[in-house]
Amino acid sequence: MSETSETGAGPNEIEHEAAGSVSAIVLAGGRSSRFGSDKLAARYGDSTLLARAVSGVAAVSTEVIVVVAPGDDRQLPAAVVPVQRAIDPEPFGGPLVGLLAGLEVAREPIALVVGGDMPTLAPGVLRMMIGGLDASEGARDAAVLVQRGEMRPLPCVLRNGAATQSARHLLGEGERSLLALIRTLSVLSVAEGDWRPLDPTAATLLDVDLPGDLPSDPAGSSQT
Repeated sequence: MSETSETGAGPNEIEHEAAGSVSAIVLAGGRSSRFGSDKLAARYGDSTLLARAVSGVAAVSTEVIVVVAPGDDRQLPAAVVPVQRAIDPEPFGGPLVGLLAGLEVAREPIALVVGGDMPTLAPGVLRMMIGGLDASEGARDAAVLVQRGEMRPLPCVLRNGAATQSARHLLGEGERSLLALIRTLSVLSVAEGDWRPLDPTAATLLDVDLPGDLPSDPAGSSQT
């Protein structure tokens, strides 16, 4: 279920250069239990965590879908592309449930997936992931970043058809994790040596669980 959002607060000024036909899905339906309050509304510089995540993915996509919990009627951030709301059908049911809700309303064949608590995404890294998956010409169904030899589930780039089918199957078996989904797909693993020159501090991988996770310098935390 989805609805078009009203315009919210102004987006961060990040140059828009869509990397093809890409829908961005921002997972924003979690409890924020460890943060102690609604972390997506937490201020970070002159913005919020959610607004920065939306702005980061809007720089490389043609639409942004923010997946929220039922009853969450927060005003969505504005961006340089359309932003719409999708409702997670199961309150706090896990990231795979929310992802499927986003995939089912996404209009593009490729989906970029991030968390709403990822405020320092590097557009150059996201473009590399999208470009790599696109260049595989169907030989791969997902692209992920590798850090210290391990696949990181977010951000990830997915072929909508394959990911939707696999997510429905996994949810039917009771699985809820994004990593489980990625492991069922043919994956392009982007080596750390390839993406780190575009993001030397690995800011793209930052997800905020606790107030202390926020970098101290918002102005210097985002990459191009």
